[in-house]
Amino acid sequence: MSPPSEPILRFAPSPNGRLHLGHAYSALFTARCAERLGGRVLLRIEDTDRARCKPEFTEAIFADLRWLGLDWPEPVWRQSERLPAYAGAAQRLRDMGLLYPCFCSRTEIAAAATAADPDGAPIYPGTCRHLPTAESARRLAAGEAAQWRLHGAAAIDRAGVLTYTAAQPWPWDRPQIRYARPDSWGDVVLVRKDAPASYHLSVVVDDAAQGITHVTRGRDMEPSTDVHVLLQFLLGLRSPLYTFHKLILDNAGRKLAKSKGSPSLAELRAQGWTADDVKRELGFG
Repeated sequence: MSPPSEPILRFAPSPNGRLHLGHAYSALFTARCAERLGGRVLLRIEDTDRARCKPEFTEAIFADLRWLGLDWPEPVWRQSERLPAYAGAAQRLRDMGLLYPCFCSRTEIAAAATAADPDGAPIYPGTCRHLPTAESARRLAAGEAAQWRLHGAAAIDRAGVLTYTAAQPWPWDRPQIRYARPDSWGDVVLVRKDAPASYHLSVVVDDAAQGITHVTRGRDMEPSTDVHVLLQFLLGLRSPLYTFHKLILDNAGRKLAKSKGSPSLAELRAQGWTADDVKRELGFG
């Protein structure tokens, strides 16, 4: 597959709440990068979480981005409409012998884990990795809920040493070759019990399908890039160039988050903030 003729970036929010200043920074940062690279930004809606993602939040994302003065090409990709692509990618990994069903609960995993991943979550101890194939098949046939995990050690053995390119923005200079360390994540979930694909799998499949050449991410997403580079190798997909931007923090020094009740752009707008106020606050004035 030949590379795209122009830089293509993307902003890919999840419609599980309203956008806040952290999202605004990421969207404006990506738009600024695209402008300086002479490229364009695609908007993608990551709505595979059926329980939390709501249509009204998707419409709110469109409204907030337009309020910030941003636009995007149509049609907008919605991950909920791309489930067969993720299922196909998972099946390829399954055919390689790199996916196995896991029946463990979060409580069981937390009780058995002896280490944490880069996000601070318990690293899966591999309990179901050792189940006999016949037992796994029996439990699946009986309708027992399962998530599918990547056999991390086997995948890394197949891939060998992995690298990717990260660079500083303005304008994407000082590229550095980095070594990926996916072993720090253990056996990550790629197909969830409550969703047809995890973030790791869907983002890799979609970035490749949309021809994304440059990925902008917050620094908190830097470790997960190691998993994505591994999946790109296994699925035969081109790795984009990466850059990692700063995080917007609250007064307590914590990253803004929907789950923590960080003020949304809509709330700021209701308080009298203008789009120019937001841009100045975030350094894009």
